Amino acid sequence: MRAALAAHDFGTVFRLARSEARISYSKIAAECDMKPDRVGLLARGQGSVTTYEKIARIADALRIPGRMVGLATRPWEAPASPRRTPPAHGHGPDQDGDGVRRRKFFKASAGAGLAVGLPELTRPRVGSRIGSDYPEKLRARTARLRRLDDVLGGGDTYKVYLGEYESTKALLRDATYTEPTGRALLSVLAEQAQQAGWAAFDGGRHRDASGLYEVSHRAAVDAGDTELAGNALAFLAYQTINGDRQAGIGIASRAVGEAGPDAAPGVRALLHERLAWAHAVAGNDEETERALEAAQAALAEVDSHRQPDWVAWVDQTELEIMTGRCWTELRRPLRAVPVLEAALARYDDDHARDKSLYLSWLADSYLTAGEVEQAAAVTGRALDLASGVASVRPRQRLSPVLQRLAEHEALPGVVEVLDRARG
Repeated sequence: MRAALAAHDFGTVFRLARSEARISYSKIAAECDMKPDRVGLLARGQGSVTTYEKIARIADALRIPGRMVGLATRPWEAPASPRRTPPAHGHGPDQDGDGVRRRKFFKASAGAGLAVGLPELTRPRVGSRIGSDYPEKLRARTARLRRLDDVLGGGDTYKVYLGEYESTKALLRDATYTEPTGRALLSVLAEQAQQAGWAAFDGGRHRDASGLYEVSHRAAVDAGDTELAGNALAFLAYQTINGDRQAGIGIASRAVGEAGPDAAPGVRALLHERLAWAHAVAGNDEETERALEAAQAALAEVDSHRQPDWVAWVDQTELEIMTGRCWTELRRPLRAVPVLEAALARYDDDHARDKSLYLSWLADSYLTAGEVEQAAAVTGRALDLASGVASVRPRQRLSPVLQRLAEHEALPGVVEVLDRARG
């Protein structure tokens, strides 16, 4: 029940209420102001409850403490006791691990529209006329919301990010503002469209992702924001490269050119990384190395320049991971394995989706080097991290690795990992 509440899986909540507490679906429906057939559908695993109002109504109707579903303390709750109940069976409160519990909390809050549990993310109020300071308030809010992507997959964040984009789009359409403020709003819109597009891509909504990237590019161009325009193209290149390698290289090259040599160093580092990746997937060794060297040179300038928040994640560790990924794609395990091992040792497990993905490239390189048992161990770790993350990419990326492992089922550890993957 606790796990279902934390995940906002109210279908399971309703099933348990009926089976364990003998509360009928019709009674649940009446108390929660829902139609009985809606309760039944949820109990059968069809649909979900995502709005703040409905989650709050269910919590109040079933007397679920607010903290269990990411809400503030409900009005009917008694003041919390300062005493702590001793943990059962000798397990402490951290038995699930900080990263897992943090993902559960953010997931619950995201499902409730981020209006609960994260009061600092409340959208700033605005009248019919927008002042010159409002775009920067929205940009700061967008930066805070971006942190959700550190711990959640696109399946959990897409609607949140899309809602932000749609709200800003409505402001541009309906409000009044000066021309400079309008350009600043367009820049924010481009940034929000990229974030929504990334979540769509991560959640397997590829058509939605490409549409949002294209909208972002147009908005950035209209705003005169060449850095965001280049990044929109880089996102498109990253999505395109698996289907059309030459087109992906062309778009990635355009991204570098559109941002220009005067772009912030972190932006140039990111765009050269994406260009390196496009060349690596296409099998171009020399071009890959040149692009990685350009990214390293740009990154060396970062400390002395102000960077946009959307490139804050681009650092030395991330560049080393991209370097290892590129050499993995180029089937150069002697170059890939050391850099990936060193970088991933510093990479926090809280970033479960990304670390799972990056470990898949390490496992891939181990297989190429003939180190099958080590590849199996790394793959098992990647599977553990990917569990419960609402992203299609880790399992997609691990699928070819598992297929290669299946050729070595007789070796110790391989069968166990394959069985876990099937389960």
